[in-house]
Parts: sequence; C-alpha cells; structure tokens
Amino acid sequence: LQKGALLEGISRTYKPRDDDGEKFPPEKKLVQLKVQEAVQTVVEALTDLFDVVATQDYANCQARANVVVEGKTILKDVPVTYLLFLEKQLVDIHTFVEKLPTLDPAESWDYNAEVDCFASEPYQTTKTKKILKNHVKAEATEHHPAQVETYTEDVIIGYWTTIKFSGAIPAKERNQILERVRKLQEAVKCAREEANAVNVEVKKLGGDVFRYIFGR
Repeated sequence: LQKGALLEGISRTYKPRDDDGEKFPPEKKLVQLKVQEAVQTVVEALTDLFDVVATQDYANCQARANVVVEGKTILKDVPVTYLLFLEKQLVDIHTFVEKLPTLDPAESWDYNAEVDCFASEPYQTTKTKKILKNHVKAEATEHHPAQVETYTEDVIIGYWTTIKFSGAIPAKERNQILERVRKLQEAVKCAREEANAVNVEVKKLGGDVFRYIFGR
C-alpha cells in the first residue's frame, strides 16, 4: 500500500487541433492495487489469526488439572499455563539440586547442634619438633680430638585433636531431594497432558474486531 504508483491509473486520448495534424495513440494505465481489496486480504488473514489465538487463550483459561504425587494432591486446579511454567522451572531446580555439595564419604559425620553444621569424629595427630643431637663417631685421643656428627631427630612434643566441620549435606539427603523433584516433574507433565485434553470451543472474535474497525 505504500507504493502509490500501483494505486494510480490513467486514460488519455489525443485530438489534433487541425484535421491533418499529427496523431498520437491513446494512453491507458489500469489501477493495479485497490485499498479495499488489500484491506480485505489483510482482514481475512488477521481474522483467522485472531480466532486461533482467542481459541487457544480461552482454552488455556479453562484447561486445569491437579498435580498429584503418589496419590497426594500437591497442587489443586492448576491452569495449564502455570503447569508449563512449572515444568520448565523444575528442570532448572533439578540441575541446582544435582550440584549441591555433599559430605566427604571418607569421613564419619554427625550433626552438631552447637555449630549448626555437620562434624566429623575427632582424630589425633602428633606434633613433632626437630632436635639437634650429637653422635660421637670416634672418642678423643691424645693426638686427635673426638669426631662428632650433628644430626636432627623428630621428637614428639604434643598431640593435635582435630574435628572437621562441613556445611554440605549427606549424599543420601541430596538423592532423596532429587527423587522428589523427579516425581514432581512427572506429576506436572501428567497434569499438563490432562489439562490439554479438555474439549476446545472454537472462538470467532476476529470478525467482530474488524467489523468495528472498518465498519463492515
């Protein structure tokens, strides 16, 4: 519609002033594009689009289902649009839980209420110190001094008692959370399929919109 030349037409004929004057053939250019026809084409296409979207949105308003896990209703009467949102979010939650740090399995852990985290069983290690000592390789004689060798020796001077603390969670707990996420994912998927199975009423709203706009 922005190409004005297509909307324009012309018809003209030439008549010489004198009967024996030069003659020219008539000129004619037909209108190639009419606004009314272009509008009608657009309206027909948009009417179908408006009807499809209206049918889908109205159906989504009516499409609802319960989210049930092992016979227990977790969420009741949930719209299908929220079920779609929930389904996508649970994928991210599953990834998040998978990456939760877990306690080192090489240690034995118990929850310690005083520090509000897990604590390992105490274990003991020694503290040593290097002490210089002399070793007489040869006693002194009348003609030679004693031959003495200096060396170091690690001597235990005390004991360390160590307890490790951790803010991680047991692997078993993480696995239990993951299992609940997976069950909820499956329940949401089933609920979405159930919600989408409702009978859809076709909505015809596009025609009303364009009849008002164009007065038809």
